[in-house]
Amino acid sequence: MTISNELLDELLKGCKRPEDLLGDAGLMKELKVRLMERMLGAELTAHLGYEAGAEPPAEQANRRNGVATKRVKGSDGEVPLSVPRDRAGSFEPELVKKGQTRIDGVDDKIIGLYAAGLSVRDIQAHLEDLYGLRVSPDLISRVTDAVLDEVREWQHRALDRMSPIVIFDALRVKIRDADSRMVKNKAVYIALGVTRDGDREVLGLWIADNEGAKFWLSVMNELRNRGVQDILIAVVDGLKGFPEAITAAFPETTVQTCIVHLIRHSMNFCSWKDRKAVAADLRPIYEAPTAEEAARQLDAFEDKWGGKYPSIAPAWRRAWAEVTPFYAFSAAIRKIIYTTNAVESLNRVLRKTLKTKGSFPTEEAATKLIFLAIRNFEKGGRAVREWVAARNQLAIMFAGRFDA
Repeated sequence: MTISNELLDELLKGCKRPEDLLGDAGLMKELKVRLMERMLGAELTAHLGYEAGAEPPAEQANRRNGVATKRVKGSDGEVPLSVPRDRAGSFEPELVKKGQTRIDGVDDKIIGLYAAGLSVRDIQAHLEDLYGLRVSPDLISRVTDAVLDEVREWQHRALDRMSPIVIFDALRVKIRDADSRMVKNKAVYIALGVTRDGDREVLGLWIADNEGAKFWLSVMNELRNRGVQDILIAVVDGLKGFPEAITAAFPETTVQTCIVHLIRHSMNFCSWKDRKAVAADLRPIYEAPTAEEAARQLDAFEDKWGGKYPSIAPAWRRAWAEVTPFYAFSAAIRKIIYTTNAVESLNRVLRKTLKTKGSFPTEEAATKLIFLAIRNFEKGGRAVREWVAARNQLAIMFAGRFDA
């Protein structure tokens, strides 16, 4: 609708200073309250069937019954609001529902601040400083707990029948154990899939004390129960029991060790001054055109560095069965599964969110925050770069499976 200049002039007649318009007692705040009260009155008129001030139908027992004053929190702070009532108590307003005490997306503000990693105390201070809102810790907990219903729905949603690439990764989070009350390092496992269209999609997250074949088999079976029938390539960082579990659930899947994680593991054995040289000498191994050439480069690396750092080459040889599939892929596919940009960018978002938390009181608290971080990550753009070339290669290499 268009507001006439005459109406604007009338509204702004008494405004001499900015605070007359935007202050706590300013026009904007009063106008919002008055409009809401008019809308609530219109809702009651529709409910009763007669206008305010008019006579109700003779056969109708229900009547207007004054107003009830409630205080609601919004982006303008806390304001009084007069809500009309009916005698029968059957009026259920839609604009501000019964029992509702927050408007203007206050819940979204709380969840947004929580998703940024702020503590309950920080959220309280932030809302009071910026909006003049005083909220209790209990309110913040109730608002964020509502996210758990969304988490459950997300964790059990149906998935595509085929995932071209799924990257499995883990991060460590400090969580207080429910039985011992001691803070423990627990692993949060995340499955990040790349869809047929080249979009990144987090398939799920799981928190576990210990990994193993039994745990990973339960994860694989959960993915199957949610609709996944085939995974072309699974990228994983030496997770214990994973190859056996994925072979049991998805026999045709190619299991590929994450090259980046293998390089980082190698760097753990190096002194700081040698890291740059060691990293440069590892490059010919994973950039080799064939598995045979990669094996020769690994031998050359061991001849040069084996005496000083005897643990690096054996670590590569132990993972060699999961390294060699890498050399059968084209450069376009290698780039996705080697650099793991998809999962690394997700991990950056998660680490930024989690770094403000010393520990979590429960697994549910950790799940809430990680889920909100994942949701923010997916809002920021999910497309994998240069996917078209990789997709064409996958369609040829996995003919019949990619398009099934």
